[in-house]
Amino acid sequence: MKRSVFVIGLTGSIGMGKSTAAAMLREMGLPIFDADATVHKLMARGGAAVAAVEEAFPGVVADGAVSRPELGKRVFGDAAALRRLERILHPRVGDAERAFLAGVARSRRQFAVRDVPLLFETGGEKRCDATIVVSAPAHIQRARVLARPGMTEERLQQVLSKQMPDARKRRLADYVVPSGLGRRVTREALAAVLRDIGAR
Repeated sequence: MKRSVFVIGLTGSIGMGKSTAAAMLREMGLPIFDADATVHKLMARGGAAVAAVEEAFPGVVADGAVSRPELGKRVFGDAAALRRLERILHPRVGDAERAFLAGVARSRRQFAVRDVPLLFETGGEKRCDATIVVSAPAHIQRARVLARPGMTEERLQQVLSKQMPDARKRRLADYVVPSGLGRRVTREALAAVLRDIGAR
């Protein structure tokens, strides 16, 4: 059955500028489903995943919320633990996304954006009508990421090992938006994508 809302998948590897692009699309008036923000909400105080995460990883909850640093220690470099966490979070994120899209449809909006870091890695592109990959040269990506508090070369390599190479994402995407040439270029590229989609 054809969706009533045209769903645009937005993705990009760590440090590629995806969050900046999402903010620009929001400024352009598009409703955005932010998968990462949803995970944060699920694990915050009173979040729907807190009890299940504590049951799977005893001791990671403090003051009613999941301690992300403590949880990170449990799953970092442990594939089985990460899968256990994903089994808790992914269905709940999916429920939140479906509710979001239903709300967009009720408001009779034409477009919605799914902002998902691991879109292609999880097969999420199948639930999109078009995909955008935000990309920048590797040296810019590395400089951006290593400038983040607490980030190390080891952690960067760990993250990259779980992400599809940028070159492959660019081949799979319907649109590639550059983020290494300045904000104006990125914004103009996004506007061009929306014009092209609107003309379909």
